[in-house]
Amino acid sequence: MKEAAGEANLTVVAIILIGVVVAVVTPLVTSLMSSSAEKACCSDAGGVWSGGQCKAGSSAYDATGYRECVDEATANQ
Repeated sequence: MKEAAGEANLTVVAIILIGVVVAVVTPLVTSLMSSSAEKACCSDAGGVWSGGQCKAGSSAYDATGYRECVDEATANQ
């Protein structure tokens, strides 16, 4: 009976650890996905990603297109 109780305790510990890992990793992955979407939108709009912002990279830079792309990407998350 002691072995069964030990296995049950180990299962509970494993479930708690999995929950903690998921709670920590989820915001990190969400942040990385958002950042990647912004960089892709910047590139598609003709901009250059620098210092955490999209800056005009050429005369063909479309600020409105960039903003719409980012808004659409964040709405889909």
